[in-house]
Amino acid sequence: MTFALVAGVLAATLGPVPQLPVHLLAAIPGLLLAMIDLGCLRLPDRLVGMFALAGGIPLALLAPDRIVPALAAGLLVGAAYLAIALLPGHGLGLGDVKLGAALAFLLGFAGWPAVAVCLGTAHLLNGSIATWLLVTGKGRPIPFGPALLAGFLLATAT
Repeated sequence: MTFALVAGVLAATLGPVPQLPVHLLAAIPGLLLAMIDLGCLRLPDRLVGMFALAGGIPLALLAPDRIVPALAAGLLVGAAYLAIALLPGHGLGLGDVKLGAALAFLLGFAGWPAVAVCLGTAHLLNGSIATWLLVTGKGRPIPFGPALLAGFLLATAT
C-alpha cells in the first residue's frame, strides 16, 4: 500500500522520464529504512548503502556530467551532519549522517535546490514534531530517517 502511494506520486509528478525507474527502484529500500527507523531508531548500513547504490549508479549513467555536483552535495551534507552528530546531546545518529549524505548525493544530480528542499522539509517536519513533544511533555527520541526520506520524496517529485 505505501509503496503504491509512493510509486503513484513519483509517476504522476515525474511522468515518463528515464529517471522514473531509478526512483521507483530506490523507493523500496527507502521505505524499508523509514519503517526500521520508526520501529527501532536504527538505519542499517547495508540498507543505506543499497539505497545509495540503487539510485546512484543508474543516475551516474544517465547524467555523467552531474557526478561532480552530486558528490559535492553528498560530501557537504555528510560533513555538516557528522559535525552535528559529534556535538554533545546526540542530536543525530551516524545512520542519519550516512542517509543524509546518500540522499544529498542522489539529489545532487537534480541540483542544489533539490538538496535544499529535501533537507529543509526534513528539518521542518522533525522540528514540528519535537516542538509538539516538548509542549505536551512527551519528550522522547525522534527518528530522523523518515523525515529525510519524506523530504527526498518531495524534492524528487517537484
